[in-house]
Amino acid sequence: MTPKYKRILLKLSGEALMGEDPFGINRQTIEGIVAEVAQVSRLGVEIGVVIGGGNIFRGVAPGAAGMDRATADYMGMLATVMNALALQDAMRQAGISSRALSALNIEQVVEPYIRGKAIRYLEEGKIVIFAAGTGNPFFTTDTAAALRGSEMGAEIVIKATKVDGIYTADPNKDPRAQRYTRLSFDEAIVKNLKVMDATALTLCRDQKLPINVFSIFKKDALRRVVLGEDEGTLVHV
Repeated sequence: MTPKYKRILLKLSGEALMGEDPFGINRQTIEGIVAEVAQVSRLGVEIGVVIGGGNIFRGVAPGAAGMDRATADYMGMLATVMNALALQDAMRQAGISSRALSALNIEQVVEPYIRGKAIRYLEEGKIVIFAAGTGNPFFTTDTAAALRGSEMGAEIVIKATKVDGIYTADPNKDPRAQRYTRLSFDEAIVKNLKVMDATALTLCRDQKLPINVFSIFKKDALRRVVLGEDEGTLVHV
């Protein structure tokens, strides 16, 4: 089987690591995600991962109410570093070589993000985990995924969610909701389908970097996306 994409950027939300828990990291869930990523890595695909921090920040969110936005955003970035370390450790235990790079400088804990180094790691077959978003407040990890995907020369941004694509309505509330197989960036923006935030969508559109939205909890779904099969929803120019 020949992958359709040689290099991908996987956007993994912090919430995806929770499983059925209210917050934090569910060990069984993170091991399942690592198994899906490993399956794709064995196909020879170079993988970058941008990780969110909602699973950790959710636990402190009530205390952050009324907090200065920039301060809250920096707290969220630190949460993504914690998730990156957990993901890197789970990969190590699974025998997968990976490197975590942070946009915030915390050298005692994680390597700083340097573009050339990240590309070299990808070329060596290591999975690169990008932590701390863009390193700037007011930008989401969706935007970080669009930015890192563009910087790394990824051929697609693959957004892992709990739903197997983008629907005309919430499939959990409306049984008549239909899954889109393909959408243009302009359609996604005009219809306000909340694929990603507007900054991330616009950046991907301008860079002609397609996005595929799929369920990380659907077995072998990531592999099917990488092979170019009908899985999830493809957003393209």
